Amino acid sequence: MFSNIHSLVVAAATLLQYFSILVLIGAVVAASAVFAVQGVKCHDWRDAFDQYRANLGRGILLGLELLVGADIIATVTEPLSFERVGPLAAIVLIRTFLSFALETEIQGRWPWRRADAELNDKRR
Repeated sequence: MFSNIHSLVVAAATLLQYFSILVLIGAVVAASAVFAVQGVKCHDWRDAFDQYRANLGRGILLGLELLVGADIIATVTEPLSFERVGPLAAIVLIRTFLSFALETEIQGRWPWRRADAELNDKRR
């Protein structure tokens, strides 16, 4: 019975990894298409580029979050040893840092300053 559950969990993690790759590819294609349409339509390539970077960053963030989830799911059925958990911890740490950096780049502010920005937006 446990081998069936293990196989199911591994299959779910693998499917989630493939789905995250599709999300990343879809984000690049969709963001590029929106960039091209906005640039041609409005002739404002600078604004279109800023929007392109934000859309691309959001897609990458989503793909990274899905990959982290797939890695965590894959380790649920594995025996806990440093040889298995150590590399996973490093991968999750790197992906978390990338997510943090991308979120900061997209928002243009530190995450802990988000409340200040929202308060300033309400005052306007």
